[in-house]
Formats: sequence, structure tokens, C-alpha cells
Amino acid sequence: MPGNRVMVNRAPVLTLWGAVVAARMGYQWEEALTLGKAVAGLNAQAKGRRLGIFAEPKTVDGRRPKKVGLGEEFWVEVVGRPVPAKRTEDGVRAVVGAEPIDPGKVERYLRSRFKENLEAVREAMEAVAGSFDEKELAEAAYGLYERFRPKIAAGKRGWGQKGELDLELMRSLAK
Repeated sequence: MPGNRVMVNRAPVLTLWGAVVAARMGYQWEEALTLGKAVAGLNAQAKGRRLGIFAEPKTVDGRRPKKVGLGEEFWVEVVGRPVPAKRTEDGVRAVVGAEPIDPGKVERYLRSRFKENLEAVREAMEAVAGSFDEKELAEAAYGLYERFRPKIAAGKRGWGQKGELDLELMRSLAK
């Protein structure tokens, strides 16, 4: 039986929250999984650059070169972050480079991180997301995540660190 507190890294929490938010926006679950994974990946890249873990992108005359060949057809805003996406024969998929994200891999990733707690965490997130209408949720999603995400050490010390995800706190954020 899952508990009300789960020790987990922030990346899978943001991945699942992004998927739950995207599903609330009307995307099918497999589509939403890819959007959630992309949000978490983009956030990790940005934080890694801020902390000096990843190099800043190369610049041309002080500007970043225009991104070409990403394979995106359109952008979807999820949890306050624009995500490159494209339509495939299986539906909408977020892309990394030119490659669509595989929702099966995202599902396996989430199961490996949350283990027996996955369904309880997802249900708590869905209760919060479902208490907002779509427009309200779009505006509040990242702020809600900031309130319930696991607490970790600041700076490089916190990179990859697990923290406590409190499901009671999360449920209390439902309207």
C-alpha cells in the first residue's frame, strides 16, 4: 500500500505533473506522457546551464543560432514551458531533436522512479489538476508544482537528489 510521502527526484515528479496537466488540456495519455517528459527535460537543461553543469549554447555574434531541423510542426505550452511537438500517425508527440518521444519509454521511466506509488501520485495530481478549469490550470500549473515538488538542497548539491513528495500537501492544493 503506497504511503502519503514518497522519496523521489524532482524530474519524474515534473514529468508526471506535465503529463497530468497536458491530459487535462485534452491530450490523450500517450501524447501527454511525451509532453510531460519534454517539459522535465527542458527544465533540467535550463537548470543545468544555470548551475554550470551544462555548457551554454554556442552563440553567433552574441546571439544563439536559430534552431533549425528540430522536427517540430508546432509548439504546445505545458506547465508554463513551450514544448516542440509534431503530429505522427500515433498522435501528437513532443520531440527531442527531430525524434518523437516514445510514450512507452516515459511510462517505464515513471514506473521505475515511483514504483508502487505511481498510481497514488498520479491520482493525487489528477485531483489537483481536475479542480481547476483548463485556463486556470494553464496559468497555475508551474506555481502548483513549485508548492508540492520535493524539497532538495540548493545549487549543485541538489542536482539529482531525492526529496520527499508529500501527497497530502499536494491534495490540499485542490480548489
